[in-house]
Amino acid sequence: MLIKTLAITTTLLAALGAAPVLAQVKIGVVTSASGPTAMVGIPQKNTVPLLPKKIGDMTVDYISLDDTSDPTQSVTIFKKLITEEKVDAIIGPTGSPNAMAVIQFIAESGTPMLSPVGTASVILPMTPEKKWVFKTTQNDDLIAKALVQHMVGAGVKTAGFIGFNDAYGENWLKVFSDLAAQNNIKLVAVERYVRSDSSVTGQALKVLAAKPDAVLIAGTGTAAVLPQATLAKQGYKGQFYQTHGAALPAFLKLGGKDVEGTILAAGLMLVLPEIADSNPSKAIAQDYITRYTELHGSAPATFGANVFDAGLLLEQAIPVAAKSAKPGTPEFRSALRDALEKTHELVGTQGVYNMTPEDHSGFDDRGREMITVKDGQWRLLK
Repeated sequence: MLIKTLAITTTLLAALGAAPVLAQVKIGVVTSASGPTAMVGIPQKNTVPLLPKKIGDMTVDYISLDDTSDPTQSVTIFKKLITEEKVDAIIGPTGSPNAMAVIQFIAESGTPMLSPVGTASVILPMTPEKKWVFKTTQNDDLIAKALVQHMVGAGVKTAGFIGFNDAYGENWLKVFSDLAAQNNIKLVAVERYVRSDSSVTGQALKVLAAKPDAVLIAGTGTAAVLPQATLAKQGYKGQFYQTHGAALPAFLKLGGKDVEGTILAAGLMLVLPEIADSNPSKAIAQDYITRYTELHGSAPATFGANVFDAGLLLEQAIPVAAKSAKPGTPEFRSALRDALEKTHELVGTQGVYNMTPEDHSGFDDRGREMITVKDGQWRLLK
């Protein structure tokens, strides 16, 4: 019996030894699952279990960490992932200020970053440092052009602006100011606020006094509600516009009647049932929503889809990089960066990606829909 057992054990060990050892790719994921940006970060963290665990003949290990919405903590975590874990790429972080804070370390280490943030400042203007950053959300100018085009059609002549006092708000102010001037829309009031503010009464009163035809609010998540609700309660009757940063179910719930009639441009997931089946992203977006809902018991916010798309981008790029280098090496990370930059017609949940050395977001008009709030729900603007 002992001889037979030893024989079986030897056979099993031989079989195991003969089995191919799969190469392992390590991907860091940094989200703001707590803190002021948690409403955005939680669906991103919850999306990690849906990312591909095997790509080609390689296994993928995801190291998911929470930066508590703190840019300083983001830097600490990124350094750890790069130096200790030696990850091949990082998805994240959630917030625009957080992403801006880590670009230097990403570039110095030569580690690709797939950033699900709103601001285009992480990739524009393109620099030697930013060439390591790829963005899985629509650039501000793509969204802003749609909003300004609607303003022109609606006869808007004057506009007010209230935005975050950080990279997200500042880039939106720059893009919107330029487009407004080009279209003869006068910016009559500019105000800023902090993501964690509990009151913007002073800023709202100044905007109200300027009597703009429309007001654009550049905030994200539930923090985008505060300026609009404040202005509405003060009696402002003009048209409200929001950026794609407001694309969150909680925006509707918290805003209630104060956000009724809001106009924004955002990804198709907000209004998926109204999107034609011929849209290439509809099936992928629906699959993501179905799988997320089965896992977590509720539908995801669009911010989670930006992490899911990062997985799709890596799924296509990793096998290309693996042809020239092994995971865990600087050569692999460099090859991965190059492969991501050559992404062509990759269909994601939010649109179609076509990356170039000049454009590390890659969205075109297929990555946006004009949307309004009607009866407390997101609806296609018709």
